[in-house]
Amino acid sequence: MDFFKNQDLARRNTRVMMVLYLIAVAGVVMATDVVIAAAYLYVAEVPWRPGASPLAMLRTVPQGIYLAGAIGTAVVILSVSLKQMLALREGGSAVAEMVGARELSRGTLDPLEKRLLNVVEEMAIASGVRVPRVYVMDNEAGINAFAAGYDVSNAVIAVTRGTLETLSRDELQGVIGHEFSHILNGDMWLNIKMIGVLAGIVYIGGIGSYMMRNDRSNDSDSRSNNDPRAAIARLLFGLALFLVGYVGTFFARLIKAAVSRQREFLADASSVQFTRNPAGIAGALDQIRTVSRGALISNRYAEDMSHMYFSQGISVWMSGLFDTHPPLDERIRRVHPGFHPSKYRRSRAPAGASGPAAAVSAVASGFAGAPSADGQRNSDAGTAWGRSAGESAKLVGTFDAGKVDYAARLLARLPPALREAMNEVAGASAVMVASLLAPKEVVMEGQVAAVRGIGEAALADRAKSLVPLLAGLGRAFDLMVIDLCLPAIKAGTDADKRRLIAALEAVIHADRRVSLHEFVVLTLVKTQLAPRAKPGAVKTKPLVAVRAEVIFALSLVAYAGRKPGPDPELDRAVESAFAAGAAVAGMAGARLIPKSEFSLDAAGAALANLMSVAPLAKAILVKALFAVVSADGTIRLMEAELMRLIGAVLECPLPPLIEEIDPATLAA
Repeated sequence: MDFFKNQDLARRNTRVMMVLYLIAVAGVVMATDVVIAAAYLYVAEVPWRPGASPLAMLRTVPQGIYLAGAIGTAVVILSVSLKQMLALREGGSAVAEMVGARELSRGTLDPLEKRLLNVVEEMAIASGVRVPRVYVMDNEAGINAFAAGYDVSNAVIAVTRGTLETLSRDELQGVIGHEFSHILNGDMWLNIKMIGVLAGIVYIGGIGSYMMRNDRSNDSDSRSNNDPRAAIARLLFGLALFLVGYVGTFFARLIKAAVSRQREFLADASSVQFTRNPAGIAGALDQIRTVSRGALISNRYAEDMSHMYFSQGISVWMSGLFDTHPPLDERIRRVHPGFHPSKYRRSRAPAGASGPAAAVSAVASGFAGAPSADGQRNSDAGTAWGRSAGESAKLVGTFDAGKVDYAARLLARLPPALREAMNEVAGASAVMVASLLAPKEVVMEGQVAAVRGIGEAALADRAKSLVPLLAGLGRAFDLMVIDLCLPAIKAGTDADKRRLIAALEAVIHADRRVSLHEFVVLTLVKTQLAPRAKPGAVKTKPLVAVRAEVIFALSLVAYAGRKPGPDPELDRAVESAFAAGAAVAGMAGARLIPKSEFSLDAAGAALANLMSVAPLAKAILVKALFAVVSADGTIRLMEAELMRLIGAVLECPLPPLIEEIDPATLAA
């Protein structure tokens, strides 16, 4: 799976969709014009000329009627499409709420819901994706799911109640792995656009359906007005528009089938890659064949969202041509050629029977970054990297079962009281502040006082009380703690988000210096909580258009993990690493930016501008950044942390890079 090529393909599929959309609009406009012309002939009582064909009669209709009908129909279609796209501008949460899904509380007591949250968290941590918000469609008994959002960092995952109650943990993991593929491959952006775009071309049929229903409800009024001819005209006109709606439905389903089907094969294959368990997703697909409800969705938006689901959620005429998903048998054969349904069902554990993957037994070996004897967290840890820049760049958007196991061990090591605090806005904010408090008492007191000084005494006190829970964790947990806190904070108010950022800034500036770790935390939180001005905007800039920002990022990574101070040899190493990255980026000869020119604001602005780079150009940028990191054959903890931050900001998720940092080796 090539993350950048798949992202680029998803963007190019947008152009295919728009071409098909324009053809569909033309088809619906022409069909509607015929209906309007026929209505004109009927209402104007134009006599039928003997021997005249229907086409000849249509030619007698004034050109102005056709022109007005075409313009009016086009305006209606485009207006409805635009209105729907605006309604979904909030992204995944808007889609989930549209279908009536319920967001899961992180503190839910339902064991099936807890299992779902655990699976999603494991995969998010393993892939470097921010933990998605999770929803359940309580009224849907079929086995189905979808992922939605305009970008990787603001995705949501929704599953039906039938999925929770029917599938085993392995099968559920296979389904969630499939949805994570859609998150990583850029499919979500295209899928939401399709909901909005296609809404317009099926709207005309909705008008016809409304006219027929309205005419029946007012039938007594029509009779009382002695105007049966007008009643018949309205009924026939509504029926004709309703039939025209099938033209729109034809094109809508054709567009969805053309764009979606191959992406489903890719998502299935990615799920197997992620879980290393083909029986999981094959078993989930087989369950759809065996349960009475299958994958069917009863929600009124089932047609609009049919291309987004894990499996075909609607019945279609002309099955095959208009299917948004490949046949179940073919999907199972591709992911698991040796799958035997009867044998699998005999060995299958019931839903919820298997314990959480977080119970994976600990393997005590080679932990780098564990607490030292005095309980303080190590500030740095090195490991032989052994990867070229190109190999490292290929890590973007990928993960495997080993990473999922690693994430499960991380989650298992978190104290229950800390997990509980992460489940609500105030607690999650306090955990984030606590993660930046210094271990030295005198420094910590100054930081806590700074938070109190901005009027957040309650937040300061709670953060201080959580420090002991974080003290036993290594640096491997830092980014994971942020990721687990973000869903609760994102669900909070804008005021909650502003208070958190102000508190983090107060802590960071309390000692009048900003460490690289503090920069990573604050920048990540700011980018994740910042409003998206143009959700779903196409990213098209080449690297040359953001040359200054690229040089800034390469310089930042070159300095990462290296202690300041006069050291000519160290200076040469930094310059050599920077030059290696600049050469890969096509900017050989660029000047390393002096440390004196770095600031939080400058770094944040540079990373924000890099978000607009086109997918294939981002591939070069990430390769260049890894060329800097791997120049000396060693990746330091701070370098890994910074690379994952840059990946998060650029929507290029990176899995945990230093696998030797293994929480399983921590003492219980």
